[in-house]
Order: sequence, then structure tokens, then C-alpha cells
Amino acid sequence: MKQILQSFKTGVTELAELPAPKVKGGQVLIQTTRSLVSLGTERMLVEFGKASLIQKARQQPDKVKMVLDKIKTEGLMPTIETVFNKLEQPLPLGYCNVGKVVAVGKGVTDFKVGDRVASNGQHAEFVSVPQNLVAHIPDNITDEEAAFTVIGSIGLQGIRLVNPTMGETIVVIGLGLIGLLTAEMLVANGCKVIGYDLDDKKIEIAKEKGIIAFNPLKGNDPVKFVLENTNNIGADGVVITASAKTNDIISQAAQMSRKRGRITLVGVIGLNISRAEFYEKELTFQVSCSYGPGRYDDDYEFKGIDYPLPFVRWTEKRNFETVLQLISSGKLGVKNLISEVVPLEEYDKIYGDIGNSKSIASIIKYNEDTKLERTIVVNQKELQATKGVIGLVGAGNFTKMTLLPALKGSDAQIKHIVSSGGVNGTALAKKHNIAQSTTDYDLVLDDKDVDLVMITTRHNLHANMVTKALDKGKHVFVEKPLALNHEELEAIEASYQKSNGTLMIGFNRRFSPHTQKIKSLVGDAPMNIIATMNAGAIPPEVWVHDMAVGGGRIIGEACHYLDLIVYLSGSKIKSVCMNALGENPAENTDNATILVKLENGSTGVVNYFANGSKSYAKERLEVFSQEKTLIMDNFIKTSGYGTKGFSKLKTKLDKGHKAQFGAIVEKIKEGDIALIPYDELINVTKASFAAIQSLKEGKWIEIA
Repeated sequence: MKQILQSFKTGVTELAELPAPKVKGGQVLIQTTRSLVSLGTERMLVEFGKASLIQKARQQPDKVKMVLDKIKTEGLMPTIETVFNKLEQPLPLGYCNVGKVVAVGKGVTDFKVGDRVASNGQHAEFVSVPQNLVAHIPDNITDEEAAFTVIGSIGLQGIRLVNPTMGETIVVIGLGLIGLLTAEMLVANGCKVIGYDLDDKKIEIAKEKGIIAFNPLKGNDPVKFVLENTNNIGADGVVITASAKTNDIISQAAQMSRKRGRITLVGVIGLNISRAEFYEKELTFQVSCSYGPGRYDDDYEFKGIDYPLPFVRWTEKRNFETVLQLISSGKLGVKNLISEVVPLEEYDKIYGDIGNSKSIASIIKYNEDTKLERTIVVNQKELQATKGVIGLVGAGNFTKMTLLPALKGSDAQIKHIVSSGGVNGTALAKKHNIAQSTTDYDLVLDDKDVDLVMITTRHNLHANMVTKALDKGKHVFVEKPLALNHEELEAIEASYQKSNGTLMIGFNRRFSPHTQKIKSLVGDAPMNIIATMNAGAIPPEVWVHDMAVGGGRIIGEACHYLDLIVYLSGSKIKSVCMNALGENPAENTDNATILVKLENGSTGVVNYFANGSKSYAKERLEVFSQEKTLIMDNFIKTSGYGTKGFSKLKTKLDKGHKAQFGAIVEKIKEGDIALIPYDELINVTKASFAAIQSLKEGKWIEIA
């Protein structure tokens, strides 16, 4: 399929050939017929992509600070590599999509194949969209009209927040596409609407829709104009849909408002607010969030959990439906807003000079005869190896930033890369000379050429993917964790016992030269180990904290150090006790101390903390044994005390990824990847589960 992408590195907007997405549970697969270009938002993204690195940095000072912190802890070159890898990731454009449903995922009941729908899908021939972001289109609306659904809901949400009543005067500042839609919906609501913009063409359209519109450049002072048209009372409400860096707009909005007036911001403006202007009138100011309640809530958008209507009357989906109803009834006219309808292949007519475009709404038209293909050939190549062919599953940050760079220079033969949407997988296939990009995991499992399946997806997908791969007789590498609970682990163990394949988890730290040096100096004698991970805070809404999706940071990340303790001590974990920060810590804690007893009498402590400074080293390891002390600082420096013949090892940041993946590539040629004993993999996984159980029950947990 074809899809419009924006590169932040090169600034190029391209029409890329990608594999079509596979419909997920709770989602519908849509074949696009029309999509609308949001000129304001997409112009900003395209121009950001074309900006120089210095210009990009000036636009995002918060990101610059993050980069500087990373340089302090991990060094200059690793940070530069990370930044450029981020910029290389293509960004799909668009969020106003219309099409026909061609498949429905598990659990979807409101849609069926053949339904005509509007969604926030991208500019792509096929899109898979969660059901709460999809709405049925009334029969009397054309596809071009329905393409205004999502962008109209942005204006509608701004209206809902300003809470107008019939007869009130509402000012709309900025009569671009969202502004015009907002103003017309306010008219339909029985309001007196005043609007202004700097474009005479938009002023003319607004007047045709019953809006009192003017251009401030033609001599009308905005504040005076509003006061004159409200008997010097001022506006009851102001909706700002403009996009400008100046602080003048928020000041004008305050000055033209009546006492106790309401101001809602939908656009992007300077917000250096004068306290006096807001204080004297006791004004209310609120920023509107996109389409409405549910936006950026994973439970609503991706899990399909709706808000009860009696308590949340208007959600983003119900806003979609309202806009469609207004268009259907003729109360919202959008046909005269369409500046052009352009075939997808001629996308550059819109994006080529988008910065200077005077269009109001540009519609992209799609070829409805396009066939759904979930695999594309990216690089024509013959495999050089008869054994060791790899199918890579997952194209997220770990694959992009760690796995593929670590494999660079090896003779790894990667035939497939699987990604859910096809965008990231195809970009990585192009960069790393991978033969095929696909969205179909089963294709990899059914390919007899593939010996090794490498899984780097979200954590909740690991167990099922591992089980399916083992059942097919494949060797399996899975990035930690192996599973999220005992039921998943039992299923994996059952498949492993019947399979000819071998299993490896991405416990890379035991392969670091620093770990190897420490191991060589202490052997398998009983020891005390203290491992501290200054992990840094991750916002609570991020998926890793969800026990059903990420498993929490103890199961999902601290397992690295449980494995490290097993490796260094040469012994499996016998029992675990975990305590966490706070009076009533939750199971998804990321501030915890784990005490570990090992079968050979060694002890371990894992400090996993998210409340430390980012400027401090991220990882630290201390080993005490046989009157020797070894201190490892962030996998850059290891110091020895009482270690005859050794005092210090210093390298660039090396957590063992390259050595680990290099060893896997070599070992798979021999027919297995068992670099870590299977019983240790299972022991560490059970120990991570036991840590959570210990926190809940407040006692030591024995590992069965």
C-alpha cells in the first residue's frame, strides 16, 4: 500500500510503499477512499522536518535538556547516535480519514465489513483504527464531506469547553479550517458569532455562513470591534483557533471579554498572560485537548473501554458522530471549504509548497481498486547462509536503537522484519538491508528459511509469540521479559519441552566486558552483590506501568539484575523479598529494593529506583567476595580493590549487546542459541514474579 510520510532528518515528504497493517483486536481495518489534509498541523510538521538541527533545537528546548543529561551519563557519541536514530524515524501524516471497513478485529461489535466510516486514520490506503476512534457515516453525506469529521470535532470540543448558550456572543479568533467550522457550529447553536482573520478569502466565506467577520488589517481594532458589537459588554466567550507565536492574541481575548467571560484555546499561541487582565474580570481560561474526552487515554482509545454516557456525555467518538449529524442535517456546510481534490499519487501538489499554501481544505482521493498486501520486498537479495536466517519481530526503539546497530558488521542474515503498522519496519529494512518488510507474523513462522525468530515487541505479546514460534520448531530470542505471569510461563515451558528449538532472553548485561572481568576475578565463590539501577521516572500513563501490557518495571526491567546476580554468583535464586517506596506501594512500583538469597549462600540486593537524578550514572554494581571489592560504574568503568594485578577497566558505554548478538549469530549456525542455561532463564523469570508476590504478601517467597 501507499502512505504519506514525513522525514524529520531530511525534511522530505514522501509517498512510501509499505505493507498494509493487519487488523488488531478491538480495531477495524479500513480501506481509505478520502482523507483531508490538516494544513495547519501538517504544515507545522513539514516545516519542522525541513528545519536545520539548530532550528529544531530552538523549537524544542525541553528535548535539548534531555540530550545534555544523556551526554553526561552515557557520553557524547552514544547520545548523538540516539538523536539521529530518532530523527530517522518517519512520521505518518494525517488524521482525517474516510473509507470502507474491510476487516474487523476480535471484540468489535459496532462495525461490519462494508460499513462506510470516518476515523482518525492517516493518509494511507489501508489503516487499522481502534473502534472508539471510528464513526458510521450517514448515507446522505459524501466521502469528501465526511472527511471533515475529525477536524470538525477539534472545533466542537473547544465549543463544549466554552459552554455557550443560545443568544450569547462568542468570538472566534482565527478563521482557518478549524475556525470556520467552529464558527458555523456556534451559529447552529444559536449564538451571535464574531470572527476575524488576516485572510480576506476566509472572511468572505465566514460572512456567507452568517458570521460577523472582519480583517484587522483593514482598520478594525479587534477589541473595539467586539465591544461595539456587544453594546460595550464584551464577548461571553472566546474560542482561539489561531496559530501564532505572539502574546497579543491572548491579551486581545481578555480585553474583549465581558466580566466572568470564558476563553478556550484550541490553536497554538504565545501564553504570556497578563494577570491584571484576567484578575480584574475574573476570566476563565482553558486549553482544549484535541477531539474530546478519551483522547490520549489508552484504556479508552486502545482497549475500547468507553466512558459511561450519563457521566461523560461527550467523548471523542460521540463528538465525531455529532459533527456527522450536523453535516447530514445541513447545519454544517463543508463543501465550499474544499479548495482542491488531489489523487494520492499527486500528493506533492499539496505538500510541495505547503508553507505558502492559501488552500482552506485539501482532499486526497484514493484508488479503491488497491489490493491489500501485507508483505513487500524492500531489498532484492539472495541469502548467503543456509542456517541462521533471522525473522525479526518488532521495529520499536529497542530494535532501532540497540539490536540492529549491534548486529551491524556481523554476518546476520535477516530475511523479514515485522512491524504492526509497516512504517517503522520498512524504514529499518531500507537502512539495514533487510529483504522483506511485513505486518504478518505468521508469514515468518511459516517460512522454512527462517531458523531464528527474534522478538522485541511490547511485553504482553512476548509469551504468545514465543509459544507459537517454539511450536513451529524455531529457535527464539525474546527481549526481556519472557512472560508476565505464571500462566504464560507454563505455556512457554510446555511448548519448549515439545519443541526442537532453543530459547534465549535478552539478558545482555552478563555479556558486557565489565561483567566478564568481574566474573573472572571472583569465580563462583559465595559473594555479596549490590546492584543499583537509577532508572529514572517514566510517566504513569506509559504502557510499561500497565501490569497487563508492560508487567511493570520490576518484571519488565529489574529482571536484568536478577539475571546478573545469578550469573556472577554461579547459583540460582532460592528466595526473594521485596519492599517498595510509600506506605501502600502498588504492584507496578518503580521504586523498590529486592533482597535475594541464592542456593550457594550468596546474597544479592537489587535497588531499582526511579526517583534519582538523571545526571547521576544510570547503573552501578558492587561485588564483595574473598576480601575483594569490585565497583562497576555505568558499564563504562570498573575498579578493583584487593584484586592483585587488576585495578581498572575503562571502555565506552558497553552493556554487552554487541557481544550478546554476535554470539547468537555465530551459535545459530550450529543449530541453537542456548547461551544461557534454560533453567536459569526460568529461575530469573520466576524470581521477578516472586518479587511482586512478596510485595503483596509482605514476606519472603521461595522459588519453586
